[in-house]
Amino acid sequence: MEEPRGPLAGIRIVEIDAIGPVPLAAMLLADMGADIVRVARPPSAGVGDWEDVGGDILHRSRAVVHLDLKQDADRARLLDLVERADGLIEGYRPGVMERLGVGPDACLARNPRLVFARMTGWGQTGPLALRAGHDINYLAITGALHAMGEKGSPPPVPLNLVGDYGGGAMFLIAGMLSALLSAQRTGRGQVVDACITDGVASLMSLFYAWQPKGLWEDAPGSNLLDGAAPFYRTYACADGGHVAVGCLEPKFFAQMVEGLGLADRGYDQNARAGWPAMEADFAAAFASRPRDEWAALFAPTDACVTPVLSMAEAPSHPHNRARGTFVERNAIAQPAPAPRLSNTPAAIREPGALDITEALAAWS
Repeated sequence: MEEPRGPLAGIRIVEIDAIGPVPLAAMLLADMGADIVRVARPPSAGVGDWEDVGGDILHRSRAVVHLDLKQDADRARLLDLVERADGLIEGYRPGVMERLGVGPDACLARNPRLVFARMTGWGQTGPLALRAGHDINYLAITGALHAMGEKGSPPPVPLNLVGDYGGGAMFLIAGMLSALLSAQRTGRGQVVDACITDGVASLMSLFYAWQPKGLWEDAPGSNLLDGAAPFYRTYACADGGHVAVGCLEPKFFAQMVEGLGLADRGYDQNARAGWPAMEADFAAAFASRPRDEWAALFAPTDACVTPVLSMAEAPSHPHNRARGTFVERNAIAQPAPAPRLSNTPAAIREPGALDITEALAAWS
């Protein structure tokens, strides 16, 4: 394997292959230099696995070994890896790793310093812990899904950014890194119970703080940040494209209405009674020109007006190009490692396939 780079160089993590938050979390940790061995089931003839779907990006920067954890010999090999590791990430339903004989007790018995990080939608305990679910279901019981969308309409189906990746992968990483620091200080590992519903509820903290103060109505499409405000939403343009408007502050709002040619209307930005008329004015103005004309007009200002780009367009935006936000590897445009560190920068490394003997030798 290639020598690790980045701030997590020297940290060894076993990743039990999964879908959802686990591969993204492992990708980010690997980009930061963690030496990760992904343990996947042996390929089945004629049956594609998750790697065929998203692995070109999500499985980057780390090696893979294939083990059948229903076989005694392969479970023993996994425990040999665990003995040499700093952490393990898994995303099975509660109890599956225990039934396989490689749960927290077995792994911590082999390696008391191990951080055993578990990623689930509902958590390890609770009435729903053993039930199936997906991102939209986890959002539904936290108040987050109800808060999205337009008043009077069913909540929209969001991308799985908020649940799987925001409330899941990011909290899994935070728990893993916190526990690794604790293990380095105390010599004791522990179990991390990362749960998407817990994480999403935590992401909703600002809105739960605002609600009892009367600053947030418990109804979608009624508040400052959920599309009700005409100065914080999207608008259609003449060519069918869209712009995003986010001029919350008065000085930015003033630049936006000036750019639209509406400065003489004398808007009272925060007077809700005037919002419907204001929205109608803004919609008519934006509909008068193509998206890219508005983008060019507002680019040198602080009006907080930006074009809504497609995934195909985003890598070519001048700001993204200048920062190298996207890179191309193996003819696939993909996000570059983030965040950026000055002394130990992250990097994408070529993934590789190992047999278990090579993996154990690399970690000897």
